[in-house]
Amino acid sequence: MKPICLPVSVTEILHFFVAEYSKEMKITNGGGLEDEGEDIEVLELAFNEALSMIDSGEIKDAKTIMLLQYIRLKNIL
Repeated sequence: MKPICLPVSVTEILHFFVAEYSKEMKITNGGGLEDEGEDIEVLELAFNEALSMIDSGEIKDAKTIMLLQYIRLKNIL
């Protein structure tokens, strides 16, 4: 009997926040709580460049892809 491969899913719940900001609102170049080991790098790209990076495989993270697709579907930009 051949083994059967079944798709795997997760029950992770994600919350995305979409909002406008200006450069004047930024306090630092990155973010995160240092005492919790967080080191968040902020990367600003043109929207079409980010979409191209999905096609090229440069952006592989599913959460990032979902958010970019949401922005595209809702015509937010």
